[in-house]
Amino acid sequence: MAKVKKAFFCNNCGYESAKWLGQCPSCGKWNTMVEEVIAKQSGPTSKSVTISTQSAKPIKLSDIEANGNEERIVLAPAETLSANGEANISELDRILGGGMVKGSLVLIGGEPGIGKSTLSLQIPLGCPTLKTLYVSGEESVRQIKMRAERLGGAHESCYILSETSLENILEQAKQIAPQLLIIDSIQTIFSQLIESSAGSVSQVRECAAALLRFAKESNTPVILIGHITKDGTIAGPKVLEHIVDVVLQFEGDTRHSFRILRSIKNRFGASAELAVYEMTGGGLREILNPSEMFISTHNQELSGTAVAAMLDGTRPFLIEVQALVSTAAYGTPQRSATGFDVRRMNMLLAVLEKRVGFKLSVKDVFLNIAGGIKISDPACDLAIVMSILSSNFDVAVNQKIAFAAEIGLSGEVRPVSQIERRISEAEKLGFEKIYISSFNQLQERKYKKIKVVCAANVPQIVREVFQEGS
Repeated sequence: MAKVKKAFFCNNCGYESAKWLGQCPSCGKWNTMVEEVIAKQSGPTSKSVTISTQSAKPIKLSDIEANGNEERIVLAPAETLSANGEANISELDRILGGGMVKGSLVLIGGEPGIGKSTLSLQIPLGCPTLKTLYVSGEESVRQIKMRAERLGGAHESCYILSETSLENILEQAKQIAPQLLIIDSIQTIFSQLIESSAGSVSQVRECAAALLRFAKESNTPVILIGHITKDGTIAGPKVLEHIVDVVLQFEGDTRHSFRILRSIKNRFGASAELAVYEMTGGGLREILNPSEMFISTHNQELSGTAVAAMLDGTRPFLIEVQALVSTAAYGTPQRSATGFDVRRMNMLLAVLEKRVGFKLSVKDVFLNIAGGIKISDPACDLAIVMSILSSNFDVAVNQKIAFAAEIGLSGEVRPVSQIERRISEAEKLGFEKIYISSFNQLQERKYKKIKVVCAANVPQIVREVFQEGS
């Protein structure tokens, strides 16, 4: 019979201790140790959830054959594209590096209602030839059927299983032999070999390890849906993010329709890719050109707006920055920023007052990033400064002007990376002029439809921009 004992686990990193500790010795977090009942099985009666008992042998590095490219499953093949050439999962292929690698373990996290289950169900619906086993521990098969009808698409090769037992899931997967296994969610799965409840640190760790063994031994890709904590991190032990091959995170506000799927970790591709989706009544719709969605379409020139050519990961797109500057009605001026770090905005305001000579310390400043997204690219500094000054002067910035530069504490305009891609994106959207740093090293390329203006400091750009607008 199994010997039952109690242990304490850290919710943040999974550290195990025989007694309760106020601070975790591994990660340094306070009050994260929780008590769990664990069972250790020994002897010939021990069960195993692995599907193979073959032992691996060491191989010389020179003897390993590698063809240079991993075998991938393309989730949006050409034969499944719609009449206009679009597919709701082609962007997911791009984030994964060209498709899903066989035997890989993919973790998708996000807030409740953000669209994790919708995206995971759209994968088999968008690729009906892919034999998929969709395991749900949160919904019944009828609920999934209703959602599949709402999303549309064929589902002859998609098998639905409502189960939370890990042993039963692996047994069914062994019998069906799917080309793709989807688990929704990993926090609801439990193993009978562990006596703690589902979602605990030990259950999440052991179930993820068993699914990893299944993926590697059967060469079947596995997608895990994971919950997140109130801090925005994946719920469960930190080892969950270490053992998976790919970590994708859904971002966005549930009150807005736009969603951003960001690649945080990818062993088979770039880890800085992102895709933009729009939540509709028929599921998630890809936004192939996010710049057109985040730029205002009004024809009137309004003060307090400027366009920034930003880069998130390796994808360039243009966003509209909105600012409002007004006289402080109370003793202390207000500083508020939505979608941008308010501390960096205060730094930019200090630069404008100290280096450029604008007295903004007695005025309220409100900043907003259109579309409800959050940005952290330093290349947006110049557009933010221009929008603040535009609202302060009540003079509109020309809608055909874009900005891509960082601002230093001495008021200089600093260069940013991959400036050619930013310029090309602005040119493609019809912008006539873009302001960049004079320290950017441009290649010998002449842009036909856009004028590139290089500047060394903020006062030079302020004179040129607002002389045109006045």
